[in-house]
Amino acid sequence: MNPEENPWQTLKGKMIYDNPWIRVDEYDVINPKGGKGIYGKVSFKGLAIGIIPVDEAGNTWLVGQYRYTLSEYSWEIPMGGVPFDEDVEQGALRELREETGLMASSLEYLSKIHTSNSVTDEVGHIYVAKGLTVGKTDFDETEDLSVRKLSFKTALKMVMDGEITDSLSVAGILKYARVLGI
Repeated sequence: MNPEENPWQTLKGKMIYDNPWIRVDEYDVINPKGGKGIYGKVSFKGLAIGIIPVDEAGNTWLVGQYRYTLSEYSWEIPMGGVPFDEDVEQGALRELREETGLMASSLEYLSKIHTSNSVTDEVGHIYVAKGLTVGKTDFDETEDLSVRKLSFKTALKMVMDGEITDSLSVAGILKYARVLGI
């Protein structure tokens, strides 16, 4: 099989659901083995963005919130959505400020990920924010966040212990730990 060649054949597609944040489409397909079936795809109307703020002492910040979709509390790196027509780095700085009150003088690009590529085409970008100054949070109406400052090594331990499970957070923290050589 040529890895560049698409083995799926789309017969037809239709929109099932649409709101300001996502669209769900269903496709009649022929799968790679020749069988007929359906495939659903969730398309997001923006990019996922995650930010790992790091100060000179090696501390970072996490945000905690009850996630409706999971029916459980979740600790995560600061993150949010950036509309396609907004500059990605400006969106990252905005989300960092809104969720933690932190302002950063620099952003370093860390990674691109596909959040759950079996059901969505969502793309996530992760940055490391440095040169931090503290300001005020500006939570969205849907956010009831706790903000926690801790050592980056503690955040890494939380990933390894299964206390942080969000895909952007896990990917970002593990990759940054690798960058740091820990």
